Amino acid sequence: MDPISVLAASGIRARMQSLDLLANNLANSATNGYKLDSEFYSLFSSAEASEGETGDMATQPYLDKHWTDFSQGLLESTHNPFDLALSGPGFFVVNGPKGPLYTRDGSFQLSASGTLITGEGYPVRTQDDQTITVDPSAPVDIAADGTVQQSGQVLGQLAVVSFADTSVLAKQGANYFVNTNSSVTPAPAANTDVRQGQVEGSNVKTPEVAVRLVGVMRQFEMLQKAITMSLDMNKKGIEEVARVP
Repeated sequence: MDPISVLAASGIRARMQSLDLLANNLANSATNGYKLDSEFYSLFSSAEASEGETGDMATQPYLDKHWTDFSQGLLESTHNPFDLALSGPGFFVVNGPKGPLYTRDGSFQLSASGTLITGEGYPVRTQDDQTITVDPSAPVDIAADGTVQQSGQVLGQLAVVSFADTSVLAKQGANYFVNTNSSVTPAPAANTDVRQGQVEGSNVKTPEVAVRLVGVMRQFEMLQKAITMSLDMNKKGIEEVARVP
């Protein structure tokens, strides 16, 4: 395959990955606590695939890695006492199937036993790694520092933590994160308030993502045309050589 087709094919592969990323962002634009994913491009250099006699290394564009935008989404009032939002940096901590998970989605609910859980059934942790159990028939008050009270009794304080380096967090599902580096431990979040009766929406800016999606699709089409033109040129070149007496 000629260099033009190789570069165009590599570009198409990178754009396909971008399309998947952008489509996932759009699909989760209404998911509470969802954080936007974006892409970082780089060039793959191959010393073995040097071009011609120049010795220059062949390079191909590729999607190097994803990165997550942890900026805060809009807080929306629901007036549900078990809907909680974080104003400021940090995450709620919940007991996942294989250990702690971190989330900005505070649309919690009560289990049959009165335990505060997520929509997926994961118990919400307190600062002392316990869970919160309340009486469903009595009002619950949750203070800005995460302290849960019912009938004048303190039931616990919700764990709200932050990471100095958020690059250690990897997505698990749409709105959960897992710590991929056990040597990095979270710390209590500073300058963060818990807002009762509110939830945080996605930080996806739908019009912006839609424009980028259209742009990537146009790039995809241009690269397809480049491959077609390259193949046509090669075909024409072979036909012209065949005509030489």
